[in-house]
Amino acid sequence: MVSSLQLLSSGSKKFDDAKLYRIVVGTLQYLCITRPDISFAVSKISQFMQCPLLAHWKVVKRLLRYLQGTKEHGILIHPSTDYRLYGFADADWAADLEDRRKQTTISRSSTEAEFRSLAAYEGELVWLTNLLAE
Repeated sequence: MVSSLQLLSSGSKKFDDAKLYRIVVGTLQYLCITRPDISFAVSKISQFMQCPLLAHWKVVKRLLRYLQGTKEHGILIHPSTDYRLYGFADADWAADLEDRRKQTTISRSSTEAEFRSLAAYEGELVWLTNLLAE
């Protein structure tokens, strides 16, 4: 999925079979464990489970066609004692019309926004490190 694609909760006809949408997207969420390349797209389409539109269903179908063509891709999970984690933090909530309403605070500067993003990332990193250690 192109990261610049704007999926909105309005602007298209309602998808008739919301149950099918939820089943397919729920299945795709489990597939993200071994196919991290689809994580962004699945994250986006998961936001519209309550009331999916035809535009959202088109993205789901495109994702399924992508998976059909890349069956041999994926990652193998092996036991390891190496706990190095790498991550990415992004503070640009305002660029996404749907996600900007989820922002709980407003920063006065871009430096403060980046700091808040980094602090949230660090909290998640500590939690994940502890989970892996257990």
